[in-house]
Amino acid sequence: MRFNITTMIAPAVIACCMAACNNPQAGSEHTADSTVTKPTITEEAVTIQVDTVTLNSVVAFSSDTTVKKPIVLIAPEWWGLNDYEKGRAKQLAELGYLAIAIDFYGNGKHAENPDQAKAFATPFYMNPQLGFGRLQAALAKAKTFPQADTTRIAAIGYCFGGSMVLNAAKLGLPVNGVVSFHGGLQTVPPQKGLTKAQILVCHGGADPFVPAQDVATFKKQLDSLSIPYTFKEYAGATHAFTNPASTANGKKFNMPIEYNAAADTASWNDMRAFFGVIFK
Repeated sequence: MRFNITTMIAPAVIACCMAACNNPQAGSEHTADSTVTKPTITEEAVTIQVDTVTLNSVVAFSSDTTVKKPIVLIAPEWWGLNDYEKGRAKQLAELGYLAIAIDFYGNGKHAENPDQAKAFATPFYMNPQLGFGRLQAALAKAKTFPQADTTRIAAIGYCFGGSMVLNAAKLGLPVNGVVSFHGGLQTVPPQKGLTKAQILVCHGGADPFVPAQDVATFKKQLDSLSIPYTFKEYAGATHAFTNPASTANGKKFNMPIEYNAAADTASWNDMRAFFGVIFK
């Protein structure tokens, strides 16, 4: 299936990633309850072969219990895998999941500037099957872990990664659900009978890079096929609102983005509630 890039990625989508996803930090501590003793977390580097590309990824899970753990795939921001996604994987492991932060571009490739990031990300927007294949491969790897519950699976993504998991859900990735955090919504059209994963979109109400028309089109496409989804909008939150580095990045690149602690906490809690539903 081919999609024209003009229908897949608007200039605004490219622009949003230039500032929103640079120099990220691990997820903020306020999303975890500091009064609870944290479990012992095992973090393991793994390699995943996809054709000629090696995805140098990281798996995290609690080693305090032998209980099987639902799998959560994490698709990164368009700069490539970094400490932000690895921090989120650790947070998910503390909640009882087996999380895999994916080296989406492969070979440890990481953008040093917006031009590189655009060059790395554009092929994935032009060819949605490319990102679909990365997520398939990461899922296959996660299933090899004896700690994994292979019947309960989710995928989450940030910015670029949010678009990737939405594409994958619409293309039939065999997961229970996906969560997009401030991801672009110019994704592939859903397909009746193929789009089966439950969908949660965590969207900033003041995100200038995802126009109202994109939101309306996204909802209309799913509604037209009676595909259920949950769309959460956080008032006053701009693009990249979950990333603590966003405020500094906005100033650095003169972009209207900033970290929003309230929206970060709310969206993380919405994700946790969503998992509670899809993993029943």
